[in-house]
Amino acid sequence: MNAMSLFRVAMLACLYATWAAATDFTVELDSILAANQDGIESNRTTWITVQSAPGADVGVKQVRHAFEFGTAINRRGFVPNERISEADQKQYKRVLNANFNSVVHENAMKWYSNERQQDQQTFADAEVMLAWCEKNGLWTRGHCVYWGRDKLVQQWIKDLDDAALRSKLQERARLYMERFKGRVPEYDINNEMLHCNYFEKRLGSEIREEMFEWCHAYAPEATLYVNDYSILSGGDTERYVAQIEGFLKAGMPIGGIGVQGHFGERVNGPAVKKKLDRLAQFGLPIKITEFDANTNDQQAKARALATLYATAFAHPSVEGIYMWGFWQKSHWRPDAALWNAEWSETLAAECYRELVFNRWWTRYEGKADAAGTCKVRVFLGTHDLTVNGHTRRIEIGKTTEDTVIDCRSTAPGPSR
Repeated sequence: MNAMSLFRVAMLACLYATWAAATDFTVELDSILAANQDGIESNRTTWITVQSAPGADVGVKQVRHAFEFGTAINRRGFVPNERISEADQKQYKRVLNANFNSVVHENAMKWYSNERQQDQQTFADAEVMLAWCEKNGLWTRGHCVYWGRDKLVQQWIKDLDDAALRSKLQERARLYMERFKGRVPEYDINNEMLHCNYFEKRLGSEIREEMFEWCHAYAPEATLYVNDYSILSGGDTERYVAQIEGFLKAGMPIGGIGVQGHFGERVNGPAVKKKLDRLAQFGLPIKITEFDANTNDQQAKARALATLYATAFAHPSVEGIYMWGFWQKSHWRPDAALWNAEWSETLAAECYRELVFNRWWTRYEGKADAAGTCKVRVFLGTHDLTVNGHTRRIEIGKTTEDTVIDCRSTAPGPSR
């Protein structure tokens, strides 16, 4: 056998192995989805009844999910820098816009990015990123007003006396909340309070209440979140439950619960559901704010993503999932990225797209019955409804009854 023949045999073997792995994972994905199907149908879909002429052609195509499928974004994808080329920045934005409906700034809205030196405020990077997201219709979370991780607190803050520190904390709330008021609807206020408590150690536990009260006063329409790690992927769930319960009893204006999800190569779906159930007792929206699965085992990474996403999407209290970055060259855990450095998709990226834009995406074509009625089960969100060639955009939210859409005035009869 000559060298060319050997090369062809090797290529065929590689292609077969790739196909076999993908086929095996498809079977596994079906199993993961089947375990969560009842919750997904109950909590993420509804029926619409289209009233039209008898026999009318009816089509329903989804445009956008109501559920937040989001990602963290990094300044390197938006502003000139030495690490990322202009071509990569363009591709970064293309992939972002094509795959996600919501975002959170990874670092550009954090205090150490906005005021490295005392009284030298800058939100330039954050504003560039937010403006692009607004232009492209990406919903934005605010992260974060405060973060008491000792090693990341600026030295000039540590050098303040207690009275000056408290005054500066209030000023931070005012500048932050007033700047983004009306543009950013929700915020992680004091990040990771179970684990990072520099400000509490300096000023006492009551400073946590004051932080939320200040932010609420400066932007009363905003939803204020707690956010912490080692909840879904670790053993701090009960500590978090107790902390939230205490905050609510103290009257803190908490409007949502953020849970990070930094996993290795395995996600235990039933355990995650149990933890979400514990947090759901407060009746507040839950968002998985920082998901990744840090492994270079591509099947394990795809399996972890599918398990976490299906479990969360099926849960009635969860309103969104944000992965903590998506591209290998701009990711705090490169092995966890869904898109490789040269922009090829990992199996996990293929899995993500299969879920969000196929398994959980409405595509329907049919006809109205003899009475002019057509019932369609749809995923919650924005859809284009077409009846006999006439298209209208509709927003479908969760209701206890079917949504009835009267198209009789635009549907004189079936098309030929």
